[in-house]
Amino acid sequence: MRRVRYHENGGPEVLRVETADVPRPGPGELLLRTEAIGVTLPVVRKVRGGGIPLPASLGGEVAGEIVAVGPEVTGFAVGDRVTGLCFADGYAERSLIHSSMASPVPASASAVDAVALVRCGLVALGAYEAARPAEGESVLVTAAASGVGHLAVQLAKARGAKRVVGAVSSAAKAGFVRSLGADEVVTYDALADVAPVDIVLDAVGGALLTPALAALAPGGRLVAYSSGGGTIEAYDLLVGAKSAIGFQMALIARHRPALMEQWRLELWELFAAGRLRPRIHAELPLEEAAEAHRIIESRVNLGKVVLLPV
Repeated sequence: MRRVRYHENGGPEVLRVETADVPRPGPGELLLRTEAIGVTLPVVRKVRGGGIPLPASLGGEVAGEIVAVGPEVTGFAVGDRVTGLCFADGYAERSLIHSSMASPVPASASAVDAVALVRCGLVALGAYEAARPAEGESVLVTAAASGVGHLAVQLAKARGAKRVVGAVSSAAKAGFVRSLGADEVVTYDALADVAPVDIVLDAVGGALLTPALAALAPGGRLVAYSSGGGTIEAYDLLVGAKSAIGFQMALIARHRPALMEQWRLELWELFAAGRLRPRIHAELPLEEAAEAHRIIESRVNLGKVVLLPV
């Protein structure tokens, strides 16, 4: 099978397409004929220096058809279509995922829909839930044109937010974000001009945390789910009785699987109803994994970037 690995840390240019044996599923594992691979910013960042022994393969969001099941698997069979998170050799023609991380794909959805919707949608919905939203509140979403952000905008509207503001790095993304249902779109350098909001969902971090926090109304909540780091001054929380909340999907998957399944079902229900639509910026062949990483690093994508192994 073909797979993508890297033998040194660096930019997209270090990615190599190699030939490898097809893996065999172990206990609890599913082997997929991979049909679509979602490219994410955390994986892109790991290639530049993630402290992983080299050479290394890339994990990621995958979707495809089960071609073999390992011992102790229940609830799945050869021929089922699933999507899930793969921790190694995700950029490959065949991928192993643990059955606990797998989710059935409805007949009405494609593999591309699945990798664009499920993992990013779980993060978007989980971050929104972490803010303890009330119907009729206002929400600001940073990185609103990203794979997670563009779903967060739609989910906030579907959940009853009265006003949704999309924050983006470039005014060129404004039309795209408005097409998702955002009531307002603002660039990061103009966050100070935004009328206060009740909730900020932040996927950027770093220097943007301070103006994002300032955009909150008194008693507002900022949910940080970015791997971009950054710091918040305690006084900035104190002066407006504001809250900063960290969210990590891995903890939900590990400790609250029933809740994660509930969120998955909600995502597919909204998809079936036409109220949640993943948008695809680019579909590229596996050999163009480096180009997919360049798109993500340049932050020009409008929606999800997907690799197609076949």
